Amino acid sequence: MTMLVTDQEVAATLDAAATVAAMRDALRAAYAGRLVAPPRASASLAGGRMVLTAGHLTGEWYGYRSYDTFGLPESAQLVVLHDARTGAVRAVAVGEELGSRRTGGLGGVAIDALARPDAATIGVIGSGRQAWTQVWAAAAVRPLRQIRVQSRSAARRAAFADRVRAELGVPAVPVGTVREAVAGADVVVLATTSVTPVLDAADLAPGTHVNAVGFKQADRHEFGTDLLERAEVLVTDSPVQATAYVPPMLAAVEPYAGRLRDLGAVLAGAVAGRTTADQVSVFCSTGLAGTEVFLLDRLVRAGAAVVRPAGGHRM
Repeated sequence: MTMLVTDQEVAATLDAAATVAAMRDALRAAYAGRLVAPPRASASLAGGRMVLTAGHLTGEWYGYRSYDTFGLPESAQLVVLHDARTGAVRAVAVGEELGSRRTGGLGGVAIDALARPDAATIGVIGSGRQAWTQVWAAAAVRPLRQIRVQSRSAARRAAFADRVRAELGVPAVPVGTVREAVAGADVVVLATTSVTPVLDAADLAPGTHVNAVGFKQADRHEFGTDLLERAEVLVTDSPVQATAYVPPMLAAVEPYAGRLRDLGAVLAGAVAGRTTADQVSVFCSTGLAGTEVFLLDRLVRAGAAVVRPAGGHRM
């Protein structure tokens, strides 16, 4: 029998601490070669693309995630988990919540590994789903004291701050400019849909850590080369995927490519992360392939007893 998991069950089962822990394990497994995570594949269709990412945790499971770029109102991601011993489909997740929490979890791992241990303030640029899960995960790895959020919509940034206060219990304020949001912040989250830079790297304080979640390819990017020049620690969750983008990720081309480190290698102690309190560190999130399936497997294993009575379905 196959379990069908919806956004409601994901939200009820996957808390931030468990999600960050799962993504930390996934990154370590990928670096060790146990999680096979090839670059994403896509097919151009009339008016959009279908995109597929796949992964295989050796001897345990394999699966994939698919989504489209048509931007239709009822579009949803699909994540499929197969048993590697039998080929059976163990679970299918439909919706956006699993993927969003996966991305947030990867960001939480990066903040835990790269931000200063005393980091407590976050400047957030963007007020959508991805911005939320970054802050949600950050609250699981650092005792946050304040969030400042800026986005193009005054109503959306005010609602975001309200949600942070209500759900995370962290003081949060909406601000009108990017400079106000990032000034003196210990951590900065870039989670916009902008294809041109929204951040002036000169506004960052020494010691700031930046999570970049939005566009970051060479031809469209929410941050500019000034941030890469400022970064003394430059990290991604998948160097292979960073170079496989068409065009490649901005940080994966010269003169930056030689400085780009693997977050899994940082976790394994194979390469250094932050070594001093005043270094500026930057995490360029690519969304390591297979991590949605990794997270679905964790949800089914650890949360099955919760998911099934709460409305999980059998197919």
